[in-house]
Order: sequence, then structure tokens, then C-alpha cells
Amino acid sequence: MSSAASPPRDHPSDIAAYWPYRIDRPTDPTANGKMATAPSKVYPLMSRDEVEGMIAAGRKLIIIGQHVLKVDAWLPYHPAGDLAILHMVGRDATDETTVLHSQAAIDQMQRYRIGRIEGRWKNFVPPIQGGKFRTKDEIEQSAEDTDSSGPEVDGRSSENSRSPSPIFDTVETREGLHKRKGVQLEAEHAAHAEVDGDGLSFLDTLTREQITLDLDKYPSQDDATQTEIIAKYRQLHQRLRDAGLYQCNYWAYAREGTRYMLLFTASMLFLRHGWYICSALALGFTWHQLVFTAHDAGHMGITHHYHVDSVIGIIIADFIGGLSMGWWKRSHNVHHIVTNSPEHDPDIEHLPFFAISHRFFGSLTSTYYNRVMQYDAFAKVVIKIQAYLYYPILSLARFNLTFLSLDYLLAGRGPTKGQAAWHRWLELVGQVFFWTWYGYLLIYKTLPNNWTRLAYVLVSNMAASPVHVQIVQSHFAMSTADLGPQESFPQKMLRTTMDVDCPPWLDFLHGGLQFQVIHHLFPRIPRHNLRQTQSMVQEFCNDVGIPYALYGFADCNKQVIGTLAEVSRQAAILAKCQKTMIESGDPFGHGH
Repeated sequence: MSSAASPPRDHPSDIAAYWPYRIDRPTDPTANGKMATAPSKVYPLMSRDEVEGMIAAGRKLIIIGQHVLKVDAWLPYHPAGDLAILHMVGRDATDETTVLHSQAAIDQMQRYRIGRIEGRWKNFVPPIQGGKFRTKDEIEQSAEDTDSSGPEVDGRSSENSRSPSPIFDTVETREGLHKRKGVQLEAEHAAHAEVDGDGLSFLDTLTREQITLDLDKYPSQDDATQTEIIAKYRQLHQRLRDAGLYQCNYWAYAREGTRYMLLFTASMLFLRHGWYICSALALGFTWHQLVFTAHDAGHMGITHHYHVDSVIGIIIADFIGGLSMGWWKRSHNVHHIVTNSPEHDPDIEHLPFFAISHRFFGSLTSTYYNRVMQYDAFAKVVIKIQAYLYYPILSLARFNLTFLSLDYLLAGRGPTKGQAAWHRWLELVGQVFFWTWYGYLLIYKTLPNNWTRLAYVLVSNMAASPVHVQIVQSHFAMSTADLGPQESFPQKMLRTTMDVDCPPWLDFLHGGLQFQVIHHLFPRIPRHNLRQTQSMVQEFCNDVGIPYALYGFADCNKQVIGTLAEVSRQAAILAKCQKTMIESGDPFGHGH
């Protein structure tokens, strides 16, 4: 470990001791993010009950750097939308906030502080995720009842911020789940396949199995273990900063810029000589490569200046590619917060075309799209063969991104106030520019007939599809289980993300984003430095005992196809359960 990193303290509950970027005092922008020596205001100590009561009253409270922040006023101004914040209500968001924001943004957050806490905060389940909070009166009444009748016997305390879970709060505790073996689970599968009519118990069994596997594979969820993981993760972050890995390599962009120009020039030359398919391929490859730089800009990984990088991203995404940078930011930031959560992560919510978890069979409500993802008759047919449709559907994915982009911009789903409000208007100008040069001048005016136009549109959009395979393969085969609100940020990222192993000379094809694990742990590290970061991350994983998922490109694809095939098998078992019960004359399983 670097000497700059603070060694662990004797008391792991003093989690603030492990974070060199605390926001409990003004920072010196020339001090590389380290805290300055200026004295800070002392805020009142807030109890867990106080925080719970305020959240129950509708306040949006988050914990950052041992302080309680009330961010209600900031929600309409947040450049990445309100959902990323809402998923952090009642939680310690120190790590998520720090890795996704610049030091200047972190400094601005200090104005929303209303109190402080001591020790490691025990996270609530946020309201947007179904968390239940007691009002101030209910808390006071509960305290009176406890005083008069002794300790609570129903397990509901101020630490419990959700309704009883069918997975954790019935029949078995999490510890009980941890002890169960695969043979027993297989036996339950068979039993439920025979007697469970509506399939709900079967789905619960699958969920229990997935949780059990994760509990066996990953470090314990107890406070001491997760605190140690957080401490070492924050030390690693300091080492990366000290090593200069947050500094952008502009020579790498010069090389990439040359590649972009060559591809685009080739496309225009082919177009001029009537080689339309070759022209479409070259244009699609240009879009494919440009996406990586737009991604960097979205994470402020180029100049580290919010507006400069935003404009770079908008020029690439909207003016050149016809996609919305604002839509991507809103979606992608939520993805980084709730990675691989079926109810909350838009990057895995692809019904009726894909289901990477059996939980989609329950027609979940998406908190991102604010609608029920219906597991309807069409979805049931497609999910049966999703492993075979994987590549064909991904080849057309860019059309869906175009639709989502236009929906975002035309419906005004982005921030309407604050520093990001004007971005929507620049993006709309960019969309007009794109559809003028691509849709009107190139497709309509230059190409000779409708069949050629259709072929050009299909080929140019499909040629950019490798980036979609690149992104989804890092998540589709990884865990979608919820291990509870106390799981640390680094463990969750490592549990839900995998990296692709490839030689350095192939980095240009993957765009550097084959290091999705590293990117999720440290999103603002410039893409060209991710390979240098890999050895340090592997060392961290070995130290804390978290498996680092690293596969070759072919093996990654096998993992994804295998996951899709397994979910299809589970769907078939569920359908058989339901069909058997209907034929037996007991469609609701009452006989069971």
C-alpha cells in the first residue's frame, strides 16, 4: 500500500477515518482533493430515528462523509437527473458520490448539510426501492411501547426500513440461507415444479438459490467485513490518485482522432464512388469508435471540466451520431448506482426481448421507466429462444437507442433548471443537424433508390453493434441478486460486473471498456489508464477476498449465452407448473 493511505484504525466503526476525501470541511482545489486545514462548522449529531422520521415526512436525506445532507432542493438541478439521488436516500453515498463526481461538485454539496453521524451508517432501503419508514410519531410510540413491554419481539426496529421480504423474512434467515446446499435447492425445484400452480414459490426458490450462491462466494455481509472492504477500497483510490491515473492521456486521443478521421473519410470516398455498403460499414465503424470518447466525456474523463466535456459529448453523440448525451447520462448514472438490479437498472431491463433473471417473470415495475415490465404472451415466446436471438437483436440495438434519445429530448425528461438545463437545447440543435446531414443529404439526396437507402441505414447502424455486445457481456452473466442494503459499493460492483481479457493491441476494438469492473469501481479514471489500473485492482480483490471476474472474449460470450439459456429453461419450468395446475382445475394452487 502507498504510504499516503491511512492505515486502518483500531475501531472499524470509525469509517470516516478511512476516507482522505471527507467533505466535512472546505477543500483546497490545489491540494489534489485532500482536505485542507480550514476549520469547519460543527453540525448537530443526528440519531438514526431522526433521519428515519424526516425521510418518512418526505425529505430526501443522504449520508456523505459522516454528514447528513438534505438534497430536496437539488433534485431538479442535478445534471444526471433525480433518480440517481433517489436511490441513495437513507444510505451512505460517500463512495458512489466521490467516484462519480469532481471535487468541485463535492465541495458544492456541503451547502446541503444539516447534521452529522458517528460510526458506520447502517443503510436504509430507499423509498424508491420499497423502503418503509416510520414517522416521528410512530417512532415515539414504538419507543414508549418498548419501554413498557420490554424488547421488541417482532424484529421491527429503526434499522428495518422495508416491508417483510419473502426472501429474507419468511421461513429462513439469511444465515439459514447461507447454510443451505445445492442438493436441497434442486430438490425444492423439483417439488415446486410439481405442486406450485402460480409459480411464485418456484421463483422464490430460484431467488434463494442465487442469494445462497452469492453468500457462499463473496465476503460476509457483517459490519466488520464490509467496513474493512470499504477502508481498503478507499486506500486503493488514494493510491490511484497518487499514481496520476486520473490524468488524461491526450496523445491517446490524438491517435484515436486520426482513426476517426480515416474511417469517416473512407466512408465518404466509398459513397462518392458508389460503393454504398462499404461506405455504410465505414460510417458504422466510425460511430462505434466515437462512442468510446463520448463515454469518456459523459464521465468528465477528458478535460475534467463539466461543461467542456459535456459539449464534447453532445457534439459526438448528437451532432455526429444522432443519439442523446443527456439520455445516456441519466440512464448510465442510474446503472452505476444500482448495477444489475432487475427493478432499477435500465441497462438490463429489456423485456420482452431479454430476461437475464427469473425475477422478470413476475412482471416487475421498473423504477427507471416508471411502468410494469409485462411478462406477457409475446415475452414468453421470445424468452424461450433468447439465447438464439441475442446477436440478431443486439445488431439492431442502435435503433432502440435512437428512439430512447428522441423520447428523452422531445418529452423534456432532462433537468429543466441549473447548469445542465441549456444542454437540451444544444442537443435538439444537434439532432436537427444530424438528421439533416445523415437523413436528408446522405440517405435521401445521395442514395439512388429506396432499397439502397434501406440497406445503407441497416448496415451503418448494425456495423456499430459490437459496442452493444461489449457492454452487455460485462453484466448479463453476472449476479442480479440483492444481498441487502449493507453490502459495500466495491463488493457490489465486483459481484455484478466482469472484465474481458484481451491483448493490448486489441484495446482499440474494445475501446478500453473491456475493463468494466475497473470502470465501475472508478468511473472517472480516463479510459486509457484502465489497463494500468488492473494490477492494483487485482491486488485489492486478492486482499479482501472478492473474486475478480475476468474472462476471454469468447468465454465472456459463452457465459452470457449460458445465462440466457438457463433463464429460458427456468421460464419453461414455470410455464409447465402453471399449465399443470390449470389442467388440474386448480389454477390458483389452492389445493397446494
